[in-house]
Amino acid sequence: VEVETDPLIIAPGDEPVADVAEALLPSVVQIEVVNNGIERGVGTGVIYDSSGLIMTAEHVVQGLDEVRVRLSDGNKVAGQVIGADANNDIAVIAIEGGPYLAAPLALDAKPRPGSLAVALGSPWGLDSTVTAGIVSAVDRTIISNQVPRSMLQTDASINPGNSGGPLVDRSGRVIGINVSIYSASGANDGVGFAVPIDRAFRVSEALVAGGEFVAGFLGVRLDNPADLSAGAVVTDVTPGTAAESAGIRVGDKVLSINDVAIADRADLGAQVRAFQAGDTVELVIDRNGIVETLVIELGARPNDEG
Repeated sequence: VEVETDPLIIAPGDEPVADVAEALLPSVVQIEVVNNGIERGVGTGVIYDSSGLIMTAEHVVQGLDEVRVRLSDGNKVAGQVIGADANNDIAVIAIEGGPYLAAPLALDAKPRPGSLAVALGSPWGLDSTVTAGIVSAVDRTIISNQVPRSMLQTDASINPGNSGGPLVDRSGRVIGINVSIYSASGANDGVGFAVPIDRAFRVSEALVAGGEFVAGFLGVRLDNPADLSAGAVVTDVTPGTAAESAGIRVGDKVLSINDVAIADRADLGAQVRAFQAGDTVELVIDRNGIVETLVIELGARPNDEG
């Protein structure tokens, strides 16, 4: 897949959100879920390849082979679900009739907390809606279905119908795919979560190629440090896994992975799942008071261990 990664040239101005919206809305689509001729729900997607490939959330198209896609000009076209990954909540839809304007993806830059974040989508079915806020946190570990995942957090208003839509930076580049909110009321409480775009794109590439995104697997069991310090303590190493090959030992405390600090065992599990089997990562560990760096090639995950 050829993907646009260069930032849009958006001149600094008094209305950066409006500038981003003007540039990106033509690439944002509304996804209509129709069963037996009856509309069952609405989500959002973003065209990321000019041939007509659309990235969205897996839960928007769950169990479907086809959907109806409403383009930014109001025209509706049939969309074929190419593939879906429930573990990362990412799916790919293909539409015909291109070329289309593809949104650029920020694959080469990591968002910073406090930076501008613009959400584009169809909350409550209201297409081409623009909301804005900031990136509230990066590498935020959230637990979903008892599985920890690493996400972007934003306070840009996200509601039902925004799922699958893009979270965009001030340069007009997609930094994440909006997938969920934390809410006590059922509507926006200013705590939304997006799959980081680098992972969303890698998942999409695997789906388009006809395969699946195989999450990385370290091969350890973990606990939190008894002294309440940050890190994840190894309590068991599974034979024949990446952890054993790299020389990880019971009692090692993992402090970081690829320069991302580890607060607790859920953090490490989330970070490992964000990588793909075969990826090489650097783990900084504390072994009996001595800090060491281990280079590890992650294996494939046979189950939901760490």
